[in-house]
Amino acid sequence: MGVAGTAPAFSVAVTTATIVAAVGVLSVGSILYCGLIMFGIMLAFFHLSKITPHAGAAYAWVGHVFGPTWGFFTGWGLLVASIFFMVSATIPAATSTLVLMRPEVVEDTRWVTATAAIWLTLITLVVTRGIKHSSYAQLALTAIETAVVIALIVAAFVVYGSRPAHPPSLIWFSPFSFTPQLFATGALTAIFFYWGWDVTMNLSEETHAGDGTGAPAAARGAFWAMVNLILFFVIMMIVVLIVLSDEEIAEANTNVLYAIANKLFPYPWNYLAVLSTILSTVGTIETQLLQFSRSMFAMARDEMLHPRYATIHPEWQTPWVATFVIWFLGVVLLFGSSWMPSVKSILESSILAIGLQICFYMSLTGFACAWHFRSKLRHGLYAAFSFVLWPLLAALFMVFIGAYSVPTFDDLTVIMGVGGILTGAIPLLLARRRRESRPLGN
Repeated sequence: MGVAGTAPAFSVAVTTATIVAAVGVLSVGSILYCGLIMFGIMLAFFHLSKITPHAGAAYAWVGHVFGPTWGFFTGWGLLVASIFFMVSATIPAATSTLVLMRPEVVEDTRWVTATAAIWLTLITLVVTRGIKHSSYAQLALTAIETAVVIALIVAAFVVYGSRPAHPPSLIWFSPFSFTPQLFATGALTAIFFYWGWDVTMNLSEETHAGDGTGAPAAARGAFWAMVNLILFFVIMMIVVLIVLSDEEIAEANTNVLYAIANKLFPYPWNYLAVLSTILSTVGTIETQLLQFSRSMFAMARDEMLHPRYATIHPEWQTPWVATFVIWFLGVVLLFGSSWMPSVKSILESSILAIGLQICFYMSLTGFACAWHFRSKLRHGLYAAFSFVLWPLLAALFMVFIGAYSVPTFDDLTVIMGVGGILTGAIPLLLARRRRESRPLGN
């Protein structure tokens, strides 16, 4: 679930054109350093999960450390990001589907958004039926996706290793190649690559307990997912740069893997990349539906949102009302975005807004870990670094990235990113009013 939640093929397909347009060949360094930042956040989740398994994950643990208001906004940041993600995730599935079935309308926003809504509806039905159905589907989807992507990586180095479109250089990795603004710009997009691994933490109430080491099974899954993802994304970004020119990357838009496959494999084998993107996208939509519904369920169970959202289906044992909410809001946003002039503009605005919201709720989790385990500073270098210093530095970087990037946003992205978080004040006040108006003893 951790790997599928991040959706490697999808992340490369939907985000590569945006990050290369922003920072060029420094995309490799952005991916690497943001991976290390995200690893620090993963350590925060890993250690905080020892407090108690909780479907709300970051919402519950930040609330435990800093109080219910901060916990609520942590959960709200995730919920809003998940809703916008329904746009940025389903669109690549739609464009890849249209490449196979109606390539002449692949840039028509109305066709794309309608196809995306169909995909969202089908995946929602699978998720609503239960976690076992979802997990079995993920195993199959991730296995096929991984096989296709490995084939692309091997073929890319064999064919273009001696004649790369962008000659490899140490500059790609050098931290001294970045200005603060350039790092923040690249990092906000790079963070989107990694987002999704924390879905494992939201499933901690539905998975087996730990193995006696103190780390729940969900936390161990998140740890190994992050290790694999950092390696994969760095390698895959190198592959993109050695195979495609800047013009080809920009032209490919959300079909970067297909553009690579076109240069490596003859017809019809090049369409395996399209299949990989579709499967990866389906997988990440599925995991994000799970993450949203479990977070909303947990917040409603604690009466931080209306209790109706904690309703469990009597047969399928899933929070079906919360799942329906994200489906409905996702469809509304999809059709609302169809007025935008191009598919690319829809993706760029949603990706940047999501990046800001990720920085918000994950930085709070990092600060919560550092504060809760501050006594570990006296327990040796390893404990101090793992429990306090790395999560704290990662959280500070998240704050820096978000704060430095907001002034560069256009008005729509600011409304989506900052406004989406601030709207959380409304349900928070409504929840307080419900509790205050409840008769004593109830």
